[in-house]
Amino acid sequence: MSWKASSTSLGLSVVAVVATSLAAAPAASAKNGDTHITGQGVVQTLDCNDSALIVVGTGNQITAVGTCWGVSVQGSANVVVADNVVNDITVYGFDQTVLYHQGEPLVWDRGRELGMTNRIDRVPA
Repeated sequence: MSWKASSTSLGLSVVAVVATSLAAAPAASAKNGDTHITGQGVVQTLDCNDSALIVVGTGNQITAVGTCWGVSVQGSANVVVADNVVNDITVYGFDQTVLYHQGEPLVWDRGRELGMTNRIDRVPA
C-alpha cells in the first residue's frame, strides 16, 4: 500500500465520521434568547420564554415565571424560584437555592460534589 492511498483513505474516513456526527445531532427544543443575569444583589422577576436562565454572581434573587428550558446558577447565595423547568438545573458554587414548582429536570449540583452546601428542591406552587 502506498502512502498516497493511506492518506486518501484516512481523509475520507475523517470526513465520514464528521458528517455522521453532524447528521446525528438532535434538534434543540429550547428557544434562542437565553436570559443571563450577572451581578450582585439583583432582584428581578422575568419570563423564561422556554429558554435557559443563567444566573452568575452573589446574592441575586430571581423569580422566573413561565417555562424555563434549563436553569444554571454560579456563584454564592443566589436564590432562584422557577415555575417550571423542563430539561435541567445545574448549580455551581455554594449556599445556592433553586426551587421549582413543576417539571422533572435533571438536577446536577456541582457544588455538592465539591463538599459545598446548596438547596435544590421541587416545592408546591
